[in-house]
Amino acid sequence: MWHRQTLVLKPRARGFHLVTDEITGQLAALADINTGLLHLLLQHTSASLTLNENCDPSVRADMENHFLRHVPQDAPYEHDYEGLDDMPAHIKSSLLGVSLLLPIGRGKVLLGTWQGIWLGEHRNRGGERRIIATLQGE
Repeated sequence: MWHRQTLVLKPRARGFHLVTDEITGQLAALADINTGLLHLLLQHTSASLTLNENCDPSVRADMENHFLRHVPQDAPYEHDYEGLDDMPAHIKSSLLGVSLLLPIGRGKVLLGTWQGIWLGEHRNRGGERRIIATLQGE
């Protein structure tokens, strides 16, 4: 069985956000899959998806501070007509990636105990974010 769906994540401030429940809550077909895969593709070039710590929010704050230091907004980028935060957002998106492939078992995404799906919002005002979710399984 294949199932594809567009998910919409609410707008968020710049930073890293735990979105596991927001994503899985929109996937009604997930409950029907005993064994399978979930592919998530974020349809944006200025945000990212990654797996990381799902418990302590200071990890997300530290990650944001790391990227602010290592991909500074005030560097002399040529691409700047969409705002000073745009080119750094593209770099962060490429470094972290925009897709995840996750196993499914008994209607649940099989993440580790401390793993969660993060949205990296790299723009000051990125707006809603769309994800194409493709489920395949039996």
